[in-house]
Amino acid sequence: MNKSKIIFITGATSGFGKAIAEKFAAHNFDCIITGRREDILKEVAKDLETRYGVRVLPLVFDVCDRELTFEKIQLLPEEWQHIDILVNNAGLALGRESFETASMEDWDIMVDTNVKGLLNVSRAVLPFMIENKRGHIINIGSTAAKEVYPNGNIYCASKHAVDAISKAQRIDLLPYGIKVTGIHPGAAETAFSIVRFKGDVEKAKSVYDGYEPLHAEDIADVCYYCSTLPDHVCINDLVITCTSQANSYLIKKNGV
Repeated sequence: MNKSKIIFITGATSGFGKAIAEKFAAHNFDCIITGRREDILKEVAKDLETRYGVRVLPLVFDVCDRELTFEKIQLLPEEWQHIDILVNNAGLALGRESFETASMEDWDIMVDTNVKGLLNVSRAVLPFMIENKRGHIINIGSTAAKEVYPNGNIYCASKHAVDAISKAQRIDLLPYGIKVTGIHPGAAETAFSIVRFKGDVEKAKSVYDGYEPLHAEDIADVCYYCSTLPDHVCINDLVITCTSQANSYLIKKNGV
């Protein structure tokens, strides 16, 4: 019988999610990875299996689709149901406009993904953890969960919600021995800004000019550390930024 632990990671086709999958696979965790892009997800799965010799189960679905999310997770083969760690990573920012002119369609997508998507996956996975009377949920938030910045409006609101949900989970799931950790990264150079600026690569790149931001691997390292502490230890809430960043909006660039 396979003794490896199992980690379930949403949004694993790129960025934090992919880096987290690589980090845990390198430490002999079997991985359930999810994403919307089937071709890329299967490539990631094959690469992890080849490089690290672990089992990888790719699940193609959009976390915003509650019915499909529950269907995919409830139909997990029995050998995949002992989920030790859930990383709710799927999320995005869209646009950077003032409240009165921002796209309400963008608002809907951010709330549906960052908030409802996290809720959908958490509720679908929880029966397995409750049955086992143990588990660890890691919710990827943002420094935007701690402070609202100009033109951040609903993205910040969605990440504030992630922060509140993490606190609520920690209270309500205490009887089951389930740990809950909120990890809140600052500026990190991934595809995040490309998505936010809707494919404008130059504009996205300019966000990181003049300083060294976080890298996806940094967040993967933090996730691994938080999840491998003794059973009696839980890091509840952790904010991580690069050295050049003081809070959700103040960044020192080029020595200025």
